[in-house]
Amino acid sequence: MSKKRIVVKIGSSSLTNDKGAIDQQKLDEHVHALAALRNANHEVILVSSGAVAAGFARLGYSSRPVTLKGKQAAAAVGQSLLIQSYIEKFNEYKITSAQLLLTRGDFSNQERYRNAYATINELLERGILPIINENDTVSVEELTFGDNDMLSALVSGFIHADQLIILTDINGIYSGNPRTNPTAVKYDILDSITDEMISGADTNGSKVGTGGMKSKLMAAETATSLGIPVFIGHGIGNDKLLRVLEGAGDGTYISSHPNASINTRRQWIALHSESMGKIYVDGGAEKAILYRGSSLLSPGVSSVQGTFRRGDVVKVYGGNELLGKGQVSCTSDDLKKVIESEKDKLSSIEVIHRDGWVGAKKKIGEEL
Repeated sequence: MSKKRIVVKIGSSSLTNDKGAIDQQKLDEHVHALAALRNANHEVILVSSGAVAAGFARLGYSSRPVTLKGKQAAAAVGQSLLIQSYIEKFNEYKITSAQLLLTRGDFSNQERYRNAYATINELLERGILPIINENDTVSVEELTFGDNDMLSALVSGFIHADQLIILTDINGIYSGNPRTNPTAVKYDILDSITDEMISGADTNGSKVGTGGMKSKLMAAETATSLGIPVFIGHGIGNDKLLRVLEGAGDGTYISSHPNASINTRRQWIALHSESMGKIYVDGGAEKAILYRGSSLLSPGVSSVQGTFRRGDVVKVYGGNELLGKGQVSCTSDDLKKVIESEKDKLSSIEVIHRDGWVGAKKKIGEEL
């Protein structure tokens, strides 16, 4: 089997017992399975939940806390317990691991986004196994983020993984909830995730986790739109992850969209950046950027809304239809001066280079 870059996401229910403590038997099996991937010469990135679940019992809670301060305090205690357990277990296999705690801001800020990308790649080049979790202690949004499912999809995209494996306590995707619907049919292979699947999915996670099948389907839809095939399911044994790669996993395989690979810069523009303004273009410019792969030049701009600087991201409209998003090569003031100038027919500046453009009609553009 050729060398692959694999992202494995392990949820809270797959790591802990019903009381919220880390289940050492489960942890041992996961670590052995991850080590087996490494021994097979694959690059491995682990996205692990479990910090809140591992910490709440130490705070005296009888179950997972529901208040924000309780969740954040549990995460502060549990994160150190979680990473300490991983370090000790991976050391037994002579694998050095590294912890990265990320928040939404690490994705929305382009410099931090680049730094996270560079750090993960450097760790992989040095033979280190990155262990990634949301920074639950300070991140408000993360606590409703989907039990790290979406984080694993976004990480898979921006490091250009070959496979995303989401381990959960259900052996794949069903036509209904198999726990309550005995007629629910399991899907072994899916070509895509439909809106109907997502809207009809269960949103409830386990009592130690925050996710549900809906969050996993949304994560799979995002990952596959970025060109990453996804497996959702579970397994038993030290070779369970190798079996997933061989196509024999106990779960559902979801194919990536054909020709969906998108570079890191465009991923940031499409999925993470904040739009700082709007640009309206005429019909000629619309055709040029949508169908000829051209950069957007100032003569095609009819009007500008908002204030933006060079390097900011703006939404581009043709009439009242959103065409896409792009990273501008000029300021709003400079652009307004050019299009208002009597000489604008003779002068031209680049507004958005084609390498900094993402069209809204692409699947990834649904987040625009």
